[in-house]
Amino acid sequence: MRRALRFRLVEALRPSDLQLTLIWAGIVGLCGALVSVAFRWLAQRVQELAFGVDGDLVAGAAAVAPWERVVIPAVGGLAAGLVIRYGAHLAKGQPSTDYMEAVSLGDGTIRVRPSLVKSTASLLSVASGGSIGREGAMAQLSSMLASWMGRRRALPRPRLQLLVACGAAAGIASAYNVPIAGALFVAEIVLGTIAMESFGPLVFASVVSTLATRALLGGAPLFEIPQFELVSYVELGPYMVLGMLLGAVAPWFVRSLRDSESLFIAAVPTLPLRLAVGGTIVGIFSLYIPQVWGNGYSSIDAILGSKWIWQIVAMVLVCKFAATIATVGSGAVGGVFTPTLFVGAAFGALFGELVHSQMPAHSASPSAYALVGMGSFLAGVTHAPLTAILMLFEMTRDYGIVLPLMLACVVAYYTARAIDPKSMYAPRLASQGPRAALARPEDATIRELVRPPPVTVRENTPFADLVTHFVNHRHNYVYVVDADNRFLGAVSLHDIKGSLADSSLARLVIASELMDPDFPFLELDSTVGVALDQLMRHYGERLPVVDGHGGRMLVGTLSKRDLLLTVGMRR
Repeated sequence: MRRALRFRLVEALRPSDLQLTLIWAGIVGLCGALVSVAFRWLAQRVQELAFGVDGDLVAGAAAVAPWERVVIPAVGGLAAGLVIRYGAHLAKGQPSTDYMEAVSLGDGTIRVRPSLVKSTASLLSVASGGSIGREGAMAQLSSMLASWMGRRRALPRPRLQLLVACGAAAGIASAYNVPIAGALFVAEIVLGTIAMESFGPLVFASVVSTLATRALLGGAPLFEIPQFELVSYVELGPYMVLGMLLGAVAPWFVRSLRDSESLFIAAVPTLPLRLAVGGTIVGIFSLYIPQVWGNGYSSIDAILGSKWIWQIVAMVLVCKFAATIATVGSGAVGGVFTPTLFVGAAFGALFGELVHSQMPAHSASPSAYALVGMGSFLAGVTHAPLTAILMLFEMTRDYGIVLPLMLACVVAYYTARAIDPKSMYAPRLASQGPRAALARPEDATIRELVRPPPVTVRENTPFADLVTHFVNHRHNYVYVVDADNRFLGAVSLHDIKGSLADSSLARLVIASELMDPDFPFLELDSTVGVALDQLMRHYGERLPVVDGHGGRMLVGTLSKRDLLLTVGMRR
């Protein structure tokens, strides 16, 4: 009786594979929040050291002398280029892997040193006024920590990829205070699936990251705006037109970013000098428009608050776009998420000004169109309309925006796809290398998904030792092998539960009398499609894998969850 009670207690308290996945997703979420807060703090310290202003970059640009507006971004770009160039020696030849590549094309491995080098370069570019966002470095650092933790635990590739994806979701959620959109961004753009096997841990990591960030920095929405309302149903027409226009502009914006990189490389081959030139261009524009410094957050806030007349909005839009092209084209490390939001906000505000002047009684203020423009342009650039809709809703927490936002985002998405099927992230998610070989994941073999075999028992193992094995190792089945490690069958936990209180079995029964000799198994060269079919017909979480050419030699196990994650992330 005591043995049965102890057995059931251990079984109830020991976490399952799913529970362990959620626990690690939560740990990654917390680490993502802490690293994002640390990056913010470091950026402010570097900014304060550079020009003595701690706070908004636009305010800093306006506070310094004109010559400093040119020198500071140029020096920051030069320093970032030197860090990238000479930091490669510290990385000892390790390749730098972006988190999107690690999840979609690689095996989930993100090396620590190259990531720290790139993040340091991003820190210098961001803090010195470069027209890029900080969210890229936050997501990269959070993913790097997730990869490091997963590799320390020797996770199989699908679990490691999922953990890295959780890190990316945590970084984005922390950067924008958007738990739902952070998870959906990674699911929609990076993984290409919202199956619960992957989406559940992403949500958990995003929620933990957001809660930790709000506890440290506050929980206010990213943008404080007047309450939005749909003035008239007639207004839905202009919103659709706005979505169509921004969907048409989005591919041109993406191509401009790509072409600028080629142009800079051809004009200035040396990376540090190239970044310095990019910073100098930003500095020259800031002589006239200080708002070109930074990611554009303060400018978005001014547009949404209706603080600028349309002429100023137009000037800032042109100069900010040129500054972003210069920064990104020069090779600066950072995100373009917030600059993308700014372009959409400015374009939407100008369009809203025109609509409101023609039908003032039936249209909202230009700031409402700016808000919808942000989501529409984001949907067109990223080809992720769900992410755009939810992100704008979470940034403002205004339900009144949802209907026109949904309509405009979907129109923008389809318009952009019709013009160019490639999104801004297409180069990093291109169907090449490892993924090209797995265009049909069902045809791939399961070799790389096989885990080392669990502890096995011999056919003459006594009943008492079987019970001890089930207590010490959380498995529903114990695999039975002979002296040559050939797979003979499996003993089910369910079959022995009713006999735990019978002490006589401990002396009389052995494993071979309890095992199922017809227990299903997979061969090492089985395809993913065959394995998926067998696992879906099997009640348990995993199946044994044998070497088909070695007389049923047990070589490992295959987890149903690992297989589903692999199929889902490769489609």
